[in-house]
Amino acid sequence: MRYINLLDQPVKFNPFVFSRAFLLWTLLGLVGGIVAGVYWIILEHLTHILHFFNGWQVIPVMALSGLLAGLIIYFIGDPGEIHLIVNNIKFNKGKLDPKNNPSMILSSLLCVASGGSLGPEAPLVQVTGSMGTWFGKIFRLKGEELRSMSIAGMASGFTALFGAPLGGSLFSLEILTHKHALEYYKAIIPALVSSCFSYIVFAAIAHLGFGPIWELHSYNIEGIFDFGYAILLGLCATVIGWVFIYCTKTCKFFFEKITLPIYVKTAIGGLCLGIIAYFLPITRYFGHHEINQLLTLDSPLYYLGIILIFKILAIAITVTSGWRGGFIIPLFFVGTTLALIIHKMFPFIDLSLAVVSCMAAINVCVTRTPMSTTILLTTLTGFSFFIPILFASLTGYFLAPRIPFIHSQMDKKHENH
Repeated sequence: MRYINLLDQPVKFNPFVFSRAFLLWTLLGLVGGIVAGVYWIILEHLTHILHFFNGWQVIPVMALSGLLAGLIIYFIGDPGEIHLIVNNIKFNKGKLDPKNNPSMILSSLLCVASGGSLGPEAPLVQVTGSMGTWFGKIFRLKGEELRSMSIAGMASGFTALFGAPLGGSLFSLEILTHKHALEYYKAIIPALVSSCFSYIVFAAIAHLGFGPIWELHSYNIEGIFDFGYAILLGLCATVIGWVFIYCTKTCKFFFEKITLPIYVKTAIGGLCLGIIAYFLPITRYFGHHEINQLLTLDSPLYYLGIILIFKILAIAITVTSGWRGGFIIPLFFVGTTLALIIHKMFPFIDLSLAVVSCMAAINVCVTRTPMSTTILLTTLTGFSFFIPILFASLTGYFLAPRIPFIHSQMDKKHENH
């Protein structure tokens, strides 16, 4: 308590912008990086264990994993989804409740490691964001300071996985609202500081985040037509984004008709995912490694089309059946598949340009995050030409459905209406 009281006082005789708030953001980033690193190591080991089961065995393994994840949620507590995180940051004074973190960690580890089509980014964002709330309460922060700590915590978790401090920081702001992207801009410095320290710690623990993770060949811009290609590719990806959104709504309708406990729904979802993974093994998992595998395979056009359809279905089932995880990297996988299809049909379009444009547009169509998605993709793919990605991102943003996929991104007055 004495140290807390000491930290409550501003640093005396300090001529710099540096203040005690910087120490809090740094501490939050360090702890967030440790949590993300430990989570990733456990996830890798559990994935390695469950990956041993393949062929027909994947069906009972994924069904059983779904059942266990559902039982965890049923008995320990429902950790909620990204909708709840956004809603609490916007309308609950920035407070994220850490009491459901054990349920989120355990259920998401099972869901991601067994092969669900959702990634670990959403669980990490929720856990580290709630840690930011907890830190804020310990140091008696209120109002916008508490909200900024929660956002900084979210940014630290997101950055740790993607290795892009600026992109992760902007994403934690953009995901909150689809109309006023800079509404929470006052939290950008806390988010940047927390993200940078989280990135360093996570990279040291997990040895990830240095350089691109998806291998695209070098690209040289050939002229003004490349921007036109980026827009057209973004248009195609936005159409697939609409397909994904309505596929998810359809699956949600069917799962809501099942008036049984959540562990039954998650088991049914696992069974469906296992069947898809049995016939199309590349659709298993969330796509972190599978994107590189897809890029190196010389798959025929019809096979890529089948992968595209069933990966969209797999993500939709994973989202709506109660499995836990994030859909950003899986959407990047869908974008890559679409890009390969387009490149097969029109070989004169550069594959790297097609991949980043389709990745950007489909993700922005669903998440409404054009700035952060553009920056993230330059980091994750090593695609150095920033502007074509931005054109594709803006195409996905302005041609997205008026009602956002993440409903809590809407203003409260529109939600009530």
